[in-house]
Order: sequence, then structure tokens, then C-alpha cells
Amino acid sequence: MEDQAVARIGHLSRQRRKHQIRGRTAEPAVLAELRQLLGAAPRRRDLLIEYLHKVQDAKGCLPVSWLVALAHEMSLPMAEIYEVATFYHHFDVVREGDAAIPPLTVRVCDSITCEMLGAQKLIDGLRNTVDESQVRIQPVPCVGRCHGAPVAVVGQNPIERADTERVQAAVRAGQTRDLLERTGPECIGYTAYCRGGGYRLLRACRDGDRDPEQIIGQLSESGLRGLGGAGFPVGRKWSILRAQPRPKYLAVNIDEGEPGTFKDRYYLERDPHRFLEGALIAAWAVEAGDIYIYLRDEYAGCRALLERELRELERAPPCPLPTLHLRRGAGAYICGEESAMIESIEGKRGVPRLRPPFVAERGLFDRPTLEHNLESLHWVREILERGAAWFAAQGRRGCSGLRSFSVSGRVRQPGVHLAPAGITVRELIAEHCGGMLPGHEFYGYFPGGASGGILPASLGDLPLDFDTLQEYGCFIGSAAIIVLSQQDRARDAALNSMRFFEHESCGQCTPCRAGAAKAARLMSAPLWNQPLLKELAQVMSDASICGLGQAAPNPMLSVMRYFPQELSNGKTR
Repeated sequence: MEDQAVARIGHLSRQRRKHQIRGRTAEPAVLAELRQLLGAAPRRRDLLIEYLHKVQDAKGCLPVSWLVALAHEMSLPMAEIYEVATFYHHFDVVREGDAAIPPLTVRVCDSITCEMLGAQKLIDGLRNTVDESQVRIQPVPCVGRCHGAPVAVVGQNPIERADTERVQAAVRAGQTRDLLERTGPECIGYTAYCRGGGYRLLRACRDGDRDPEQIIGQLSESGLRGLGGAGFPVGRKWSILRAQPRPKYLAVNIDEGEPGTFKDRYYLERDPHRFLEGALIAAWAVEAGDIYIYLRDEYAGCRALLERELRELERAPPCPLPTLHLRRGAGAYICGEESAMIESIEGKRGVPRLRPPFVAERGLFDRPTLEHNLESLHWVREILERGAAWFAAQGRRGCSGLRSFSVSGRVRQPGVHLAPAGITVRELIAEHCGGMLPGHEFYGYFPGGASGGILPASLGDLPLDFDTLQEYGCFIGSAAIIVLSQQDRARDAALNSMRFFEHESCGQCTPCRAGAAKAARLMSAPLWNQPLLKELAQVMSDASICGLGQAAPNPMLSVMRYFPQELSNGKTR
């Protein structure tokens, strides 16, 4: 009889569960407010991150009650909503009983260049002078403004060459400043771009005056390679995608989170339609139906500018356009990796995929996808109008093309400098950067951002281009040059980079997740355990799923190879 009673209770419980939503029930008032916030927008899974941004923008955080309502509204498990919301650094999930998040956040970049130029002093000064119940001081990874180091972001408003007094003034002013004031005056808008011949090439393509195979051939002849870091030949990539079955997509990666890199932001702020025309030509050439533009969340001003220019483009299009989607990142360096970016566009955690298959075969929404960074597309119109030979001839020491170098550190004129491929860092400093800062002597440099390794001044005459630095344990990547002087220590810069990778690891694979954390601890010691660090580096480079874990040890290995004088007793030379 007892067994029958237990079975009967279980049966009734299961019957009730059939007609109930499992887990927490959405609060009616919160659900109603959420529906009003989302309006008529479709409740698609791939828009989850966009909707999380809407909630955070409206509420200042992500209360769990709102996540429950969002799960209900999108017919998704709460676990999926929660795992996405807690994966990205820019989302603040607030649980019952958590302390309230201050109404204003000041983010201070503490990556390599900002640390060199006083970020920690700025952080300490702000924490000693602001009311942290009203203002949250948050050290963060690179915000893409290394030329203006140190950088603070008050709300969404960046302050370059920041000091305590300037940040305090911005805090007192709140967030009243128009973000477009930073970029509007210098930006070539839609009308001006068209007056200068913009979109004529796109119209010629759409009208049948240009042949896709001919255009792909010109890009191949020019030697243009992917300028986001990997350097894959652009023409070859387009050929591969053109041969894939439809439907196809184009994904534009503007999530340049590599410390030291800011060239994509520079071009976007000044000439957004040049990359847009390149993207539209690429979509036409490979027969991609939709274009997805993924922009890092740190670039709030660029997002406002791009939204404005896209509206202008779609209001009076030069020809029929594919559908353009602008997607907002949420603070995750790993989304610079192409497959992690695609996961994020789909509304998921930005976790790299195992390959094969490659994104050219099965990418966005499991369809063939052409992925490019902004600068690669920026050059398409110029090359097709001026000719492949023109671009290929722009180089030194047998190298081909032009490079946009993001230069920061101990130079007089940091910034984006357009120079021939194959230029050396000594030439770059002398010809484009006005030399070293007064009182500083050239000591070393990162040739490719935080993951590109560190080279000493004695190797300052190497040509900077793809395939020229590998034998030295380095690579050019996105051409982010960070210049060190005798007042810096390479071991400190390497430790900063390893802490960055520890913070930004997606956690998917153990070699990267645990390896970066252990390496950072070992590198914090006065004396480095070099045999153990080298063994750890080998495991990370051999077994990590993506380039983050594979490249993270490069600066550390460079210090052991080129700066042994810094490791003898933990002191500078």
C-alpha cells in the first residue's frame, strides 16, 4: 500500500508539472515592463545579447528577475540566459541580496601601455577621492585607445591622457556629453563620401560592369592579406567562399581587443563608408545574402556613428543592398577569434569552435561565412580603383603593400601610422612617430600586440611584415607596436600580458584556462622558474583550442630569450 501511495503522489506531481513552467516564474510586472522595452522586435535566439544590452542600458544592471522574465519571453531555459549574461564582462548580473551597483562606472584601462604610463596611480587616486557607493572604479583590459594612455572611460565617454582631476570633472558632469562630438567633425558622412566617388564601384559591380572573378583576381594580385592578425590572403578567401553553396553570410569583425591595437577604430571614426563599400562588394562577389557587423562594446561613440551612417545608407541606397545587421559585443577579447565572434552573433557565449569544419564551410547559422576585419575591407575600393600593382608596390625589403601600425608607448607621436610593409621599428619611430620621448632610449618593442612577443632594441632593424618575425618567436599580427624604453621592464610587460590572457580566457580548454593562471603566478615571483615556465608554454601552445592560449606564452618566452638580465634577481638590468 505504501508503494502504491508513493507512486500515486509521483504521478500527480508529474501531471501538475506538464502544465507548469519549470523553474522560477516570471513576475507579471517585470514581464510587462520587459515586453514594453523590447516592443515588436522578434524574440529570436540570436538576438539574446542585444536584448541583454537593452535591459542593462535601461536598468543599469541585469537583475535576476529580469533574466527570468527574458527566459520566459524568449522560451529559453533560464540556464542559457544566465550562462550568456555571466560570460561577458560588460553585463552586471545582480542576484537577490547582492549589493547595489553604483549608478556610474569609471573603467580604467590597465593593459600594457596604460600601465606603463600611470594607470595604477590613476586607479589609486580615484579610489581615494570618489564616493564608491556612487561611482564604481573598475580596472579593465584594453579599451582601444592606447595612443592616449592612460585612458579612463566615464560611463561610455572615454578620457585620454587621463588624470584624477579630469576624471573627477567628468564624473561630476555625468554622462551628458554627446558621444558623436568625438567623431562627427572628422567623419566623412554618406553624402560627402558619395560626392567623392563613393559607391560608384559598388554600382558598377551590381550593374554587371565588373566581373566577380576579375575582382577576386585583382585582390589576389595585390597581395592583400587579412589585417586582423592571421594574414590569410583576401583573394583566396573570397574564391573559397564563392565556391560554397548558398545561402552565405559575411561577418565583419570589429572586435579589436588586442592590447595595443586601435587602427580599426581610427578608420571607422573617419571614413566608415569605405569599409562598408568594401563589405558590400565582398558580399556581391561571394553571393552572401546578409552582412553582420560585430562591433566591440567599448566603442560606444563608433556605434552611434555607425548607426547614423547605416540609416543614411539605407534611406537612399546607391543600389539594392543586402540586409545589414549591426551587433554589439559585450566585453570579451575572445570574440576577436572568428568562430567565437560567430557564436556571439548567434546570441551565445563567445567560445571558439573546434575546427574543422572551418567557418568558410560552416560558420554563421551553420552556413558558409566570409569573415573579415574592418581594415581588410577598407582597402578593397582603393585597390580596385588604383590597381593591384599600385598596392603591391608599396613596400620595402621585398615586402608588399601598406600596413596601418597602431603605435603606442614611449614615442613622441603615438597613433595610427600608415607605412610600407617591411619598414623597421627604428624607421617607424624616426619617420612617423617623431622619435622617442625626451629622456627615453629605445629598449624593446611588441611587434604585434600583447600576443606578438617582445623583441629587444638590438633587433630593431627587422622588417615588419607577415612571415618575417617567426624565427624570432614573434609575429606582426594586427601590427600593434608598443615601444619600451630603458625606464620599462620587459618582464613587467610580459606579466601584464599574461594577466590579460588569464582574465580573457573563455575557460573552454584547460591548457589555456589553467595554464595562463599558473604562468601569471610563476611570473610574479622575483625569480622565474624558467624550466617550468617553458614546459608550461609548450603545453599551452600545443594543446589550446584557439590562438589565445597558443600565443599567450610568446611575451614570456621572449623575456627568457632576449632579456635574461631581467631574470637574475627580479630587478632591472
